[in-house]
Amino acid sequence: MGQPNRIWSVPAVHSDISALTAIHNGLIARIKPGDRILYHGNYTGFGQHAVECVDEILAFRRLILCIPGMMPTDFIYLRGQQEQMWQKLLQLPFAPDPMNVLLWMLGNGLSTTLYSYGLCPHDAIEACRAGTLPLTKWIAKVREAVRKHPGHETFANHQTRAAFTDEEQSYPMLFIHAGLNSAYNLQDQGDNLWWGGEDFDHVAQAYKPFEKVIRGYDPAHRGLYLNCITATTDNACGFGGNLISVGFETDGSVHEILES
Repeated sequence: MGQPNRIWSVPAVHSDISALTAIHNGLIARIKPGDRILYHGNYTGFGQHAVECVDEILAFRRLILCIPGMMPTDFIYLRGQQEQMWQKLLQLPFAPDPMNVLLWMLGNGLSTTLYSYGLCPHDAIEACRAGTLPLTKWIAKVREAVRKHPGHETFANHQTRAAFTDEEQSYPMLFIHAGLNSAYNLQDQGDNLWWGGEDFDHVAQAYKPFEKVIRGYDPAHRGLYLNCITATTDNACGFGGNLISVGFETDGSVHEILES
């Protein structure tokens, strides 16, 4: 990520297109060359407008890149739980127990995302029952459905696990999706970045070499939380709260909080 002038954190969206559009409308009046826009994942899931939200993110990127001085590298897209589940969906024929994996994912936000792409979750269940070959054919239909929407497949392929500012600067910051186990180095976090939400609550001192860790999804939906070493910018969008965006200065302080 380098050392930007300011970082605008956009937390979990959960397919809330109206909230996402409102945040983008607020950001476009504030973004300046040298800033970064970081999305924390969970663009889809639970809400009804997964396709529209990805389209909005891609359209907003094109719009911002029209501003003189803005660069493609000014956008960072983290992979969230919903995106991780989608990748597991594409690998479902290789799972040892595909039916139970599928049912768990459908109950945790995947179902509405499939509907948004014109796919029926019941067809996936029937394909699991029928065996590996029918399931593989159904997964091919999933890939085809995504490719009907320009940019969606590329968007999924360019998401990253985490992002951080220059470690050589005086106040390096780490940006993650949901979880972190402070007993492990960043490269050893594995699935903790998606499913270790409870471990994040136990971060009691700076996670060196970073001075602050910022996440964009709290599985407990407790809302915005800021302290000197951690921050949660998720305000429970999709679970009764609104979408926000927090602008962080290079010293970790908050420049501004936008609300949808």
